[in-house]
Amino acid sequence: MIVTNNLRKVFGPIVAVDRLTMTVEKGEVLGFLGPNGAGKSTTMKMVTGFLTPTSGKASVCGHDVRRETLAVQRAIGYLPEGAPLYPDMTPRGILRFAARVRGLTGDEAKKRIGIASELVHLERVMHQPIDTLSKGFKRRVGLALAILHDPEVLILDEPTDGLDPNQKHEVRELIRAMAGEKCVVLSTHILEEVEAVCTRAVVIAEGRIVADEKPDELRRRASNHNAVNLVVSEGASSGSMEDLLKAIRSLPGVAGIDDPVHAEGEFRCRVLAVRGQAIAHAVGQLVRDRGLTLEGLSTEQGRLDEVFRTITLGASDNNSGKGAA
Repeated sequence: MIVTNNLRKVFGPIVAVDRLTMTVEKGEVLGFLGPNGAGKSTTMKMVTGFLTPTSGKASVCGHDVRRETLAVQRAIGYLPEGAPLYPDMTPRGILRFAARVRGLTGDEAKKRIGIASELVHLERVMHQPIDTLSKGFKRRVGLALAILHDPEVLILDEPTDGLDPNQKHEVRELIRAMAGEKCVVLSTHILEEVEAVCTRAVVIAEGRIVADEKPDELRRRASNHNAVNLVVSEGASSGSMEDLLKAIRSLPGVAGIDDPVHAEGEFRCRVLAVRGQAIAHAVGQLVRDRGLTLEGLSTEQGRLDEVFRTITLGASDNNSGKGAA
């Protein structure tokens, strides 16, 4: 549905996007991530035909973004960052205007306006000037405009920006519902959103792809993935605890032990795993085999924000001196 091949964009001395190659298939919800200035918005503007690439190619539904720009834009529903709107118009008015621009007339236009407004829950503000709407409702109007013509490809830049938790949940459910028949690219700074709705995550830094994996696979890169939080009763002597720690360190897959604490008759520690290996069963079995009382054992899943910082800061260090926009 979306193909980019060595896509590059240069603004004077600044390389905003640098030889970016990726493919997005129908049914995928792609989380497109990166720090500010990484090149996310520039990439999306090239894919949607609003910016001409300096070099490389991009196509949407088989249409080349340079030669068939209008065909590309017919296939895309685009929610840009900030969702600029005409403040003096009402949601109904701007949706009618967009329908005419999209070539929708009569009953078909009325039907599509009704579906879009219902999906994003705009019914009670349809006749209110956009300038008087809250930020959340303005965002909903922008989303309604993006889905109005039932596009094959949705490109959404921060779609839940300004929404309250309930509204965010509704938008995420809407994206999930539409994803089966569409290709969705979701640019966001909210990593929990990636975990909630995305089937794949592409991370860019300094205009280049630094990771392309499923969110679960990406999370496994975290240093604490599959780390075990262990609580053992201190009924035994401190010597037994020292022996236990020595035995745990010798287990296959154990990288080390953090934060050992003796408190209130319990011994607590955090057992780190080598490259996210599953060690919980072996650690628990070792405690039981030694006749000690296992009070608690839990496994950490790793955090996307830690992985995001590690790979984007690493990319920045490796490409120091090169700018992006």
